[in-house]
Formats: sequence, structure tokens, C-alpha cells
Amino acid sequence: MSELQELLSTARERLAGIPRERLGSVREPGRIRRAIGGRAVIAPVADAWHVGVLLIGDDALWRTGSVLRASEEVRRGYAAESQRERAAIRGMAFRGGFAEGETFHYDWAPVEGPDDAPLTRDGERIMIRWSPAGFLMPLGDYLDEQVGLLAG
Repeated sequence: MSELQELLSTARERLAGIPRERLGSVREPGRIRRAIGGRAVIAPVADAWHVGVLLIGDDALWRTGSVLRASEEVRRGYAAESQRERAAIRGMAFRGGFAEGETFHYDWAPVEGPDDAPLTRDGERIMIRWSPAGFLMPLGDYLDEQVGLLAG
């Protein structure tokens, strides 16, 4: 078992019993549904523990993207275009099967290995870039700290 797999296995054991959050992906309507007015939705595709900048699944690892809460679409006047876009995304998730108010992740990306962002290597150690400013921390220490916060 690789170092990355060992670290993730230990984290998964410690996370057992802690609620997970679902990941969603945009699903376009089929040709027939589109012809009768069907719209794209964000449908649930997996669930994972949200551990800082990582999403840890049973057998997969993803880096976080955006996080919102699903809600039914309602017409509102928004001052900013970004608010309008977020409302549309929340509505897509609600139509796709997420419950009202349920937290969901989208724009996530798979982490294929220890050299795939936000992970990197420093010699033999696997490091994680836990902030946009580029701060690095050993992955084992990061997981220990983040899982400890979740476990309370």
C-alpha cells in the first residue's frame, strides 16, 4: 500500500460515523427532454467527507471546488450577477435530487495521486497545498489536524 493510501485509510477509519456531504455533477437533459423544455440539473454522483481542501470518499479522493446549499428556484432581484449564478446553481441541484438546504459540492476534481494538486512531493514526503497562497504542510499532519477538528 502506498503512503498516500495508508494516510487516507487511517483518515477514513477516524472519519467513520461522521456525516458525509454529496458531490454533484451537471447532467444535461437528453434530446427528447430538451425538446420539451428539460433543463440541465446537478445530480448527486458520490458522497465524501469534507476535510479541508480535500473530499475523501470510500475509494476516491477529490479536491474541493465550490460548496452551496440546494434550494428551490425562486425569482429574486439580485444586485450582482454572481448572486444570480449561485441561485441558478442551487436550483439546478434542487431539481437534480438534492434536498432543500442540503450542502453539495460541485466543480470538484479528482486527485489522481501524490503529484496531483493540491498534493505535491517534497523529497519523499507527500505535502498538501492547503491555501491559495501556496502554504505547504505534510499531508499526514494536515489530515490529523483536519480530522481532529471534524471528530470534535
